Order: sequence, then structure tokens, then C-alpha cells
Amino acid sequence: MKIGDVNLPTEWLEEIVNLVAERIVVVNTKGIILYIDKAYCDFLSTTMERAIGKHITEVIEHTRMHIVANTGKAELAAIQPIMGSEMIANRYPLYAKGKLVGAVGTVMYQNPEEWREYSNKMQALVQELNFYKIKYHSAMTSKYVFDDLIGDSLEFSSIKKLAERIASGDSAVLLSGESGTGKELFAHAIHHGSPRAGSPFVRINCASIPEHLLESELFGYDEGAFTGAKKGGRKGKFELAEGGTIFLDEVGDMPLSMQSKLLRVLQEKEVERVGGQKTIVVNVRVIAATHRDLEAMVKEGAFRHDLYYRLNVINLEIPPLRKRREDIPFIAEALLKKLEYKFHRKDIEISPTVMEKLKHHKWPGNIRGVENVLERAINVLDGQRIDIPHLPLYLRDDELYSGAGFEIPIHAFIGGAKTEDCPVKLSDMLAMAEKYAIANAIQRAGGNKQKAAVILGISKTSLYDKCKKHEIN
Repeated sequence: MKIGDVNLPTEWLEEIVNLVAERIVVVNTKGIILYIDKAYCDFLSTTMERAIGKHITEVIEHTRMHIVANTGKAELAAIQPIMGSEMIANRYPLYAKGKLVGAVGTVMYQNPEEWREYSNKMQALVQELNFYKIKYHSAMTSKYVFDDLIGDSLEFSSIKKLAERIASGDSAVLLSGESGTGKELFAHAIHHGSPRAGSPFVRINCASIPEHLLESELFGYDEGAFTGAKKGGRKGKFELAEGGTIFLDEVGDMPLSMQSKLLRVLQEKEVERVGGQKTIVVNVRVIAATHRDLEAMVKEGAFRHDLYYRLNVINLEIPPLRKRREDIPFIAEALLKKLEYKFHRKDIEISPTVMEKLKHHKWPGNIRGVENVLERAINVLDGQRIDIPHLPLYLRDDELYSGAGFEIPIHAFIGGAKTEDCPVKLSDMLAMAEKYAIANAIQRAGGNKQKAAVILGISKTSLYDKCKKHEIN
């Protein structure tokens, strides 16, 4: 065969066809195979001698080559199942001197082993892509609705109704309240109940990100902004939330230097990436949350007063559990259903005695504290009923830890360590003793934990860890 001024031997052409990644088959207008390369035949478990001269449908399953050879219409990048695998097939009509004389088809693989390896790699990539698509979608959407906010108490109901009313608006919302009261659930529900529900819900915890990284997390960065910056730059949370809602959790822990930059974004409705030279307009609703007293922080100069007023357009103060004790049974039952699903359990019930304990505890950890207690109970539960022995020590002997300064005689403390229906292990006794000692030291120190740590002979950090462990405020 002559190409230009060069003569290519026929055997060269056949070898070239065998080496390229795509496999080739040629048919006439009647669908009879005129040519098929050896690698294609190997994959089909046949030979060139047996295949050539047969109708294409007798050799290749699910083929449409005879249709293309008859209609003259190309079919590109078509999915074709062959030998249990899905191939990418291209089918072209073949013309000679303007006349339709047949069709040529290609599928992409080299040999069965290479195709299987290629297929496995592609399958793994597709699964990974789907995983991240689902993860991205779930991370950027609201997870809770107003029906998930459980409680019929007067104070909670009024806050919930107000949240439902303001959801349809576009004003900034400040959610305040103690840790574990459900501020994030309110943020999700407000977004879900708003016209922005179909757009992203992006959450960022301002307390968990180091100060030097917070700016790039919020506003993004351009390529070359710093050493290690991703090629092409990266969008920040505000850009990712475009058209939707950004939830600034623990906004009271944001450094002052970042507060001024956040204020500019709220005022101008535009961001500038780290290392960037242009501003990017953003359309985002802001919902912020904090367990801190921002008014007091403003007076102390720890929080910008102008940012506070920007965020505090609508303030929702979520009440703690101790102010809505009548809601505790409903909350406990809802949390129990959630935990049953998590631990593959069912038909677990809470005894009336335990429910009374739950109702009368002060719950410094609020709803999160209730969930932790129930999860602990399920982990040690043998039957289907949560009873007193399944509760942590501080709840079993709650009357000793009523929070009134821990002014209890040591003999009463030790005497309460064991009852006939609820024996206490040595580890529990030690925990009780440690809790009593810490509370007593804090009381003697007048609430000063630095002095209490000196009294106990431990570091201040260790004292804080132990206070958190025993839920001592």
C-alpha cells in the first residue's frame, strides 16, 4: 500500500492494527465480516479464519455494525456489552467514491487481561467518584428539618415557631445557648425551611480551625498564595455556599483579626481570596451560633460590636434542658430510636425510675449529655430495659451530686456508694472519690480552679480534663 511517496507492506499495516489500543472489525453492507484483527478474535475466543465471512451477529454479541452499514449513520462512544464487560464502541459508515460500501467498528482494549485490568481500574475510579459525590452532596445539604426539633414546652415551642417564621427571610440569624442544646439542628432546619433549601448548606466551626488557616478556609486562596497552595487555587466556604447558607458555628471563638474580615464580607457581600487580586461577589445567608455571651465579650473588647450587630439581626436563644424538663422524656425516646438503629437493636425501653432520673438531672451537657448516657446504657445492656445499674455513677447517685456545692459529709458519700439493688464496682468507687475530692477542692478555692489544682496537687490542665470527665461545671 502506497501512502504519499512511501510504500507500506501489507504485513506492516496488519501489525500496526494489532498494536493500537482499539480493536477493528470491517463489514460490508450486508453485515458480512470482511476483516477483523487477531487481538479482537482472541478476546472473542475465535480466529480470523472462523470469523471472516460470517454475519457480524454470529461473532459479536449486541453488535449494531450491520445497522450502521445499512443506514450510513455513525454511532459514536456507544456502550456495548461484550463477554460480560461494557465496551466503548465506535461505528463508522464506510464510503468508497461516494458510495456506502459497509462499516468499520472499533472497541477499546488490547487483550482480555489488559481489558480486565483496565475495567477494574475504571470501576474503582467510578466507585470512588460516586463515593465523593455522595459525600460532597451530604456534606453540603441540610440534614434536619423542624420536625426533628423535639419539645412541647412553652419556651421551646415559642423559639421553634419563631425559627419557622424567620426561615423564609434572608436576614442573618444568631443562635445562642449552652453547648448541646441543638443550635446546629436549628441552623439546618432554618436552611431547609428557606427558599435557599435547594442550594448548599455549608458549615464551618470557627473554634476548631487554627487562626492562620481560618482565612483561607472561609475565603479561599489563589494559586501561588503560599507554599503548598493547590494549583488553580481553591474556593472558600463562602464561595461554596453560593446561593445557599453558611453556618458559622462557635463564632464567638473567632480571632479579632478575622472578625474584621468577616464584617467586610457581610457588609460588601463579596470576598477576596488569600493572594487574590480581585473580589468575588457572593450571595449567601449567614447563620451564626455561639455558647458564649457575645454582649459581655463586646464590652470586654473581645468581640467587635459592629460584627455583633451584623450577626444579631435575629437572635434565637435555645433554652437548656433544665428549663424544659417536660421535654426530656420525648427527647430521650427520640434519641433511643436513633441509637437503636445505630447499634442494630430494637424494642429497648427506659424504665420509669430511669426516666425520673433523666428528668431531674441538671444536664450540663444538655441533649448531647442525654445521648451519651443512653449510648453508654445500650453498650452495657443485656436485655431490653434500661434500668438504674445501666446508668453512669453520677446519675445513679444524683442526689449526692445535686450541684449545690457538693457540701456532703464523707460518710454519706461513702455510704451512698452501694445499695442492695445497685452494687458499685471499685472503679466506680474511685471515680466517686475523685469527683468528690475535685468538687470539694473547687469549693474550698472559692471556684478558682487554679487554686483548686494546687490544693489537689495536679496541673490546671489535668483538673480541667477531670472536670470535663465528671461533668463538674
